[in-house]
Amino acid sequence: MCRPVEPPSAAMQNTVLWIYIVLLVIGGLMGFFKGKSKVSLIMSVAFAALLILCALRIIFQPHVADILLATLLVVFAMRLAKTKKFMPAGMMLVATLVVLALRHVHF
Repeated sequence: MCRPVEPPSAAMQNTVLWIYIVLLVIGGLMGFFKGKSKVSLIMSVAFAALLILCALRIIFQPHVADILLATLLVVFAMRLAKTKKFMPAGMMLVATLVVLALRHVHF
């Protein structure tokens, strides 16, 4: 069975989502290896798995990825407010904002 060809903007949005997924997992791994944070690893892998299902269109509801990204936005904002350190929460906050914005830009 063939998949329909995506318009260029949808393909770009999907590519941006995949890049974000990779960054999310790398961040979780760094949190685990540097800070011994199992929660960081588990949460990053869990959110990445859900976003992968969205990227592969297994979860086909139109705004599930946006809801997941918005949830991560809140989590990273809370972590940044708590730690007052830009790395890693601030960087992931900015990355999440960029991904969320790019998902809604039509080229």
